[in-house]
Amino acid sequence: MKVFVTGASGYIGGSVAKALLEAGHTVYGLVRNPDKMEPLRQLGIEPVLGTLEDTAVLTEYAKLSDAVIHTADSDHLKAVETFIAALRGTGKPFLHTSGSSVVGDDARGDTTCEQIFDEETPFVPMDIRADRVAINNLVRKAGIEDWVRGIVIVPSMIYGNALGLPVESDQLPQIIRKSRELGAGVHVGKGVNRWSNVHIKDLAQLYVLALEKAPSSSYFFAESGEESYGDIAKAVSEALGFGGSTISWPADQAIAELGDWARFAIASNSRVRAVHARNLLGWAPKEESMFNWINQNLK
Repeated sequence: MKVFVTGASGYIGGSVAKALLEAGHTVYGLVRNPDKMEPLRQLGIEPVLGTLEDTAVLTEYAKLSDAVIHTADSDHLKAVETFIAALRGTGKPFLHTSGSSVVGDDARGDTTCEQIFDEETPFVPMDIRADRVAINNLVRKAGIEDWVRGIVIVPSMIYGNALGLPVESDQLPQIIRKSRELGAGVHVGKGVNRWSNVHIKDLAQLYVLALEKAPSSSYFFAESGEESYGDIAKAVSEALGFGGSTISWPADQAIAELGDWARFAIASNSRVRAVHARNLLGWAPKEESMFNWINQNLK
């Protein structure tokens, strides 16, 4: 297939694009920075210069391609509406990237959520995640009403090397950064909040499987393990040479420094199970665990 990937120079998009190439697909990659066009070409990706505001560019390449994979911004409603309009009536796949913070809570690091969510579990999102859930529903609705094969991928906390690309994930790097700053492994509040996690290579393979096999209107969590932020802090501390010592970062201070991102990304619980990915697509994560990766890659 010819696949148009947004965020092709980013952590998820670049990893997915490379996995698509390895699976024999052709990739057009949307990129904002002209300086990143040549590195994409060297990977075998045909760069497309533009942003998510460039409706004409998005429409052109959506129509030119056999599928669209959107990884650049989970909350960009205009881009999603543009892709659905461009693909309407074609039956082409449109894979949209969300995130498992949609089922997160406002624990602020101090409580553990006992509920574990699979793709069929009802939930009410946090106030700051209601718009993202609405976009997810819009993509799935397009699979019913617009004859677009709308698919939503919902990664949990991502870790690992991005297939050789010079980019990184979101949550774990912030914990590592703050731990280096304070000289101990950092967690928010009591650190008992838990998040599921997934290696970037396993995640990229899920996109390839979903592109090739997923039914319309499907929804896939992506996870291959689960840890508390307190245990993550200890593992980071040991890997950085701090002897396993940890320190609590008060939630109000974390939110003041990082904004609401801290509230839903590193202070919440997000416990999910990728039931549909395993049962419907045969997805079988095989990469090393988060703790193994931390131990091997932090200096």
